[in-house]
Amino acid sequence: MIDQLKRHPFPVVAHFKFSLVLSYALPQEVLRPLLPPHLELDTFNDFGFVTVAMVQTENLRPAGFPEWMGQNFFLIGYRLFVRYHTTNGKRLRGLYILRSETDKLLMKTLGNMLTHYQYTLTDIQWNMKEKNISVFSRTSDLHVEVQWNDEHSQLPENSVFANWKEARRFAGPLPFTFDFKPKTNHMTIIEGVRENWTPLPVNVQAARIGFLNNTPFDHPELQLSNAFVVQNIPYRWEKGRIENVLQ
Repeated sequence: MIDQLKRHPFPVVAHFKFSLVLSYALPQEVLRPLLPPHLELDTFNDFGFVTVAMVQTENLRPAGFPEWMGQNFFLIGYRLFVRYHTTNGKRLRGLYILRSETDKLLMKTLGNMLTHYQYTLTDIQWNMKEKNISVFSRTSDLHVEVQWNDEHSQLPENSVFANWKEARRFAGPLPFTFDFKPKTNHMTIIEGVRENWTPLPVNVQAARIGFLNNTPFDHPELQLSNAFVVQNIPYRWEKGRIENVLQ
């Protein structure tokens, strides 16, 4: 019963004030052991990607509930870009969640009750002014500052991507999130539906990510390769769909 409840049992809607995403490249052999069976890395030139997404959500609530019942949460997610072959032969691109953080106890409690996203509670301070965003957390040892200009923002120095056209493939929207439970051999597939997803590359002035100081991310080849922001996004997570991967 508890396991079934954790499979994102109903659709959820929210508004993203902004989503700031930093993606780091690592050799694919470093990241592959982090994946459960039946998921594979989504790669570029033999690199996989671990991504840090910082999102200010507004009016997050079960679909169908009035907007005034929604809650505002700040979310930080650490994810891998992955691919999955469905039992009917479709090839899906999406994300595999390594860890999630939030600034509200309610979100931590409900998130861990209804998903396997491993929410922890942390302190988060953020500021958005014109074309600048800063995010700080003492508990998470996180400090990120970015700014952007629609015409002059560049890819991070030494990015594995040669240009924004290449990087754009890993800037979403990636429509699916996956979770596999070996005990039952079930893959949970959660589809995200959004509008107006127009990512803008950002210039990164500061990027201290405590999570990436842990093994295996503390690797000499870790390289910030993509950084972008999207703003004012209506977002919906559909009810989780379950596949028995033995079929």
